[in-house]
Amino acid sequence: MQIPSLIAISILLLFQDLHGQNVMISNSNEPNEPSIIMDPKNPNVLMAASNIDNYYFSLDSGYTWTEQRLTSNHGVWGDPCLVVDTASNFYFFHLSNPSVVGNWLDRIVCQKTSDKGGTWPTDSYAGLNDFRVQDKEWCAIDRQNNNMYVTWTQFDSYSSSNPLDSSVILFSKSLDGGNNWSIPIRISKVAGDCLDDDNTVEGAVPAVGPNGEIYVSWAGPNGLVFNKSLDQGNTWLTSETTICAIPGGWNYNISGIMRSNGLPITLCDVSNGPNRGTIYVNWSDQRNGIDNTDIWMVKSLDGGQTWTSPLMINTDASNRQQFFTWMTIDQTNGNLYAVFYDRSKYSDDSTDVVIAKSTDGGNSFENFTISESPFFPNDAIFFGDYTNITVHNGVVRPIWTRLNNGVLSVWTDVSNLEKPLKAQSNSNDLFSFENYPNPVEDYAFVSFKLRMNSVVNLTVTDAQGNILSTLIAKEIRKQGKYIERICLNELGLSKGLYFLKLEVDDQLKVLRQIKL
Repeated sequence: MQIPSLIAISILLLFQDLHGQNVMISNSNEPNEPSIIMDPKNPNVLMAASNIDNYYFSLDSGYTWTEQRLTSNHGVWGDPCLVVDTASNFYFFHLSNPSVVGNWLDRIVCQKTSDKGGTWPTDSYAGLNDFRVQDKEWCAIDRQNNNMYVTWTQFDSYSSSNPLDSSVILFSKSLDGGNNWSIPIRISKVAGDCLDDDNTVEGAVPAVGPNGEIYVSWAGPNGLVFNKSLDQGNTWLTSETTICAIPGGWNYNISGIMRSNGLPITLCDVSNGPNRGTIYVNWSDQRNGIDNTDIWMVKSLDGGQTWTSPLMINTDASNRQQFFTWMTIDQTNGNLYAVFYDRSKYSDDSTDVVIAKSTDGGNSFENFTISESPFFPNDAIFFGDYTNITVHNGVVRPIWTRLNNGVLSVWTDVSNLEKPLKAQSNSNDLFSFENYPNPVEDYAFVSFKLRMNSVVNLTVTDAQGNILSTLIAKEIRKQGKYIERICLNELGLSKGLYFLKLEVDDQLKVLRQIKL
């Protein structure tokens, strides 16, 4: 007797106590290197983006997403950075690729939308400087006045080994909602080379302090360094100060990843919590060995004059890899959250996603595995240079790239970390969302558990969200566990990629991918 191929999807719905709920944002257009931001005034509204020109909006806290492609008068060429101001305007910063021959990456582009991606009337730029390359930008907004501050790396000639060519960190600001940008000024005294390697100055991510201070760190030939401005970026320290060394440099190798780095993220607590004004810098390096990359953090309590010793925030006891970190602060209370990839449970390149959380100003961290299953990257497929994470009032939304069956996708997680997941050292056995075996031939099984009597709706949709078949039409189901058997042949679906969408009480929406 022939055994049909099966797909088992176990969906556990814990109302008021959600755990391990991964949501695929998109697998279209080979997405990687994602960014995400939440509107603090409307926390259900999120924007995400990925290389090269993809952007996504969610109006229900990340459960469902709409997808668009960005265009610009100056071209769109990756390094997406998203911010939102106090008027709920979203900004998409990216690199350029104009039609003019030879002007690739010639400026930093800022685009603004006031209608959640419907239109982008603002398409401005900073940093145009002959044929020099403007790369790896990031933006911070002072939410007291909506001043916008951008830092990035300028290359005299990208990849040049000529000692006369150098890289420097530049700064520009906009005081009118991104319409106009100041003439860039150089804030790095020590220049780097142009090889896009350990001795290149790179990774400048600005942060704003509680009194409008601008803080920024980056990596380069002097390790991890820091500079600041106390007058809205008009003047800076005459020379950057060194925070600490980066043993092995910021550009290192990770098996299965085409290109990897440990570039820093700078952030500052502007909450009214006990750690207000504390500056944090988060990065990764290989001081513990080339097969044991770890995630690190330092902090300063005195405006960057002195720094703590590096603290390792991944809490595993393995000699395995953790990499591609990003950190953010819940500015309602000062709690810290970092997201990164983790291989501590495996002997091969299988990769999980972990969130590290600190509620004591970065003195200690708890680690939680949020990925429902590991993935296995391939160094022949570009994976991007970073992850990202956003948070407000305890609602945490990370974003990361994963690879399944040669297909890139970007994901978030809608878990409630205030009622935490199991710690990283324990197995995350509450969920099994992966589609194995895959593709499906005949039957699919959907398993879900209700903690209370609920109205359930289960549909099959295409990649654009169009409903192709309704399997459960808003039925009242009692508390308990259910297993639904779906005969895919009876649905008349052609070979392709589809999604099962489960809705409970018109509130919780979970998408799971199936491939026929």
